[in-house]
Amino acid sequence: MTEVAPTLIYDGDCGFCTRSARQVERLPVRVRLAPWQTSDLAALGIPEERARREVVWVERPGPVRGGAAAVAELFKHCRGPWRLVGIAMTLPLIRTLAAWVYRLAAQNRHRLPGSTPACQLPAEQRPGAGGGRPR
Repeated sequence: MTEVAPTLIYDGDCGFCTRSARQVERLPVRVRLAPWQTSDLAALGIPEERARREVVWVERPGPVRGGAAAVAELFKHCRGPWRLVGIAMTLPLIRTLAAWVYRLAAQNRHRLPGSTPACQLPAEQRPGAGGGRPR
């Protein structure tokens, strides 16, 4: 039986998010990248509102993690020094700092390199609004 790779769900309408997902492809990790707009969120147990708000890590079996905790899980699944970064991100003080940095970046992603006009729109007006279903 083959092991299913964990999935990292991101906002495919956000240029910064998509660019970040492309950087994940360079990491020494086996992970499936999927924009929430083309993912079956209901089957994954992820509310659309959550997928709009934060990156989500899905691994079966295991809890679904979002935001900085999802990034920490991604790094923990990497080989080499990235694994240590992921472990460090779960330590109390660093976890709090990572969550703050993640929220700050998420709230300002329209100002970050690679952003698109879609990043500036309210969530309900972005392309793909109303669809957490496969296209």
